[in-house]
Amino acid sequence: MFVNVHIPFAGNIAETDLSIPYDQISTSENLSQLPDDKSTKIVLYCRSGRMSEIAAEELVSLGYTNIWNLDGGIADWEQAGFEIEK
Repeated sequence: MFVNVHIPFAGNIAETDLSIPYDQISTSENLSQLPDDKSTKIVLYCRSGRMSEIAAEELVSLGYTNIWNLDGGIADWEQAGFEIEK
């Protein structure tokens, strides 16, 4: 699962499954959008990596065991020449 947690919304990387604000990732409404199996791989990203790091720490504290953070976020993604969907 590929989740954009950046606020305000600044675009998605292709094939993004969800957009959830990093500071609201642990609300029951948003958790219900994530897989019930807490060992499912979830990759989080934001603009630079900081918001996704915070969201990753929150999910780990809730028992998720396969959380990944896209290093450098959208900024590094674009710098590498990949597109962002606006």
